[in-house]
Amino acid sequence: MENVLRPVIVVSGSVVLALLIGWSVDRLLRRVDDRHSETSLWGLLRRGRVPFQLVLFAALLRGSYDEAELLVEHRIGIGRTLTLILIGAAAWLVVSIATAVVDTSYSRYANAHRDPARVRRVRTQVALIQRVVTAVVGVVAIAAMLLTFPAMRAAGASLLASAGILGIVAGVAAQSTLANLFAGLQIAFGDMVRLGDTVVVDGEWGTVEEITLTFLTVRTWDERRITMPVSYFTSKPFENWSRGTPQMTGIVFFHLDHSAPVEAMREKLRDIVRECPAWDGRDHGLAVTDSTPNTIQVRALVTAKDADDIWTVRVTVREQMIRWLTEQHPYALPRVNTAEAVLPPGQLPGPTRTEPDGAATARHNHAHTSGPPRTGPGRG
Repeated sequence: MENVLRPVIVVSGSVVLALLIGWSVDRLLRRVDDRHSETSLWGLLRRGRVPFQLVLFAALLRGSYDEAELLVEHRIGIGRTLTLILIGAAAWLVVSIATAVVDTSYSRYANAHRDPARVRRVRTQVALIQRVVTAVVGVVAIAAMLLTFPAMRAAGASLLASAGILGIVAGVAAQSTLANLFAGLQIAFGDMVRLGDTVVVDGEWGTVEEITLTFLTVRTWDERRITMPVSYFTSKPFENWSRGTPQMTGIVFFHLDHSAPVEAMREKLRDIVRECPAWDGRDHGLAVTDSTPNTIQVRALVTAKDADDIWTVRVTVREQMIRWLTEQHPYALPRVNTAEAVLPPGQLPGPTRTEPDGAATARHNHAHTSGPPRTGPGRG
């Protein structure tokens, strides 16, 4: 009877004690969280109650297993299994605590500072630090689990003896991975690019959505995701529209006829931007920047507080200005002249390659009898 009751008492006692201690700690954290509502640390620590109870259960059962005398013939295997569970649960608990501390620190910083650029920089650093801590804890936990096996401990001496050769081989094989790793740390602490920054890479405009130690994800305006190694941002130039102040200047080009009413367009531009909510009121202007034999290039300049608003202002100016020109000044739109060219004084039209000599003479006589050729903007 004792052989049956002892294992039941040990196992059930370990379970009950682990649950009781875990429940007590959770209640304590809840009370502290209610008293200190200005910080979210205690509420975040409550998320680790499951790994905490698992650590308690594994530790209690591992310490009392010899007294339980349960499955004595499998004592080594069961003891090693409990040790592995204890190591894994402890690593899980450490990661949960580290995540709670890091998230709380970031929340305090974000609430205390109103500068979006600095907040995004700290957010990027915090995210990478959290990933590094998780990776280090995971590697240490796996190494500790492997060392519980005698065969792995025996192989450790051989691995240490050949560590120099393995280090050289691993360094050559993982050259690109290490380069991305150091590039990720450089991005995090060098403030080159941050989460939420508006960037242009390879001609694609988008927002930085995720930064890891090895890759970076950019979400484009049409909801696509561009994933690239972080070493790209340390070795190639790119546009970061969020550096410094987020204010931007936008340009809208119009190709118009030489008779376009430029002064009236300036007044119309002023009316358009005044009615556009996305315009920040800093500046606007319109000027002729280039000309060709057929058209002139008119540039409208507008400003906005960020990249999203500058896009709205530009499309608004383009749409309303073209509609106003079409309705009020249709002659200002670019046209193709189809009238005959005016010849220099005293020069007679000669035969062309596609008409006989008599046709050129008849056309010349007809021009003298029917008056001068019509010129002007054309009817095309």
